[in-house]
Amino acid sequence: MKFPGMLLHPRLGFLCRIALGGLFIAAALPKLLDPPGFAKALWAYGLFPGWFLHPAALVLPWFEFLCGAALVIGLWRRAAATSVAALLLGFILALSINLARRHPVDCGCFSTRASAKSDAERLRDMRLDILRDLGMLLLAAQILASSRKHAQP
Repeated sequence: MKFPGMLLHPRLGFLCRIALGGLFIAAALPKLLDPPGFAKALWAYGLFPGWFLHPAALVLPWFEFLCGAALVIGLWRRAAATSVAALLLGFILALSINLARRHPVDCGCFSTRASAKSDAERLRDMRLDILRDLGMLLLAAQILASSRKHAQP
């Protein structure tokens, strides 16, 4: 099998679904357990109006969890992968805007607690968070590409 064909192999798609789905489930759980803490993390970004914070803090983690579960279970693969990709693009954009403004924020990705890091450390972490999200975006792209190939007759 040639290299491009290996990237679309169903086993690789399965592994990517499990990995990405598991990451989204793991990211959703702390937010589900602490909606006020997640609302505070969203507020720190300085990108959202006040009326949006609490509804988003209640809905977004459930959406992340359901998308992750759908990927792990294998239900609605393309819809879940597309939704996860859209979420990741939004996360990357929010982090990038704050990085460009040199406004350090705690990602709020896998924890709702604020860290006791310096501004320079948090800015460095934001760059790493963007790289991590880009890697997860590649997983979503692989899921979409491999599911399209195998959906054709």
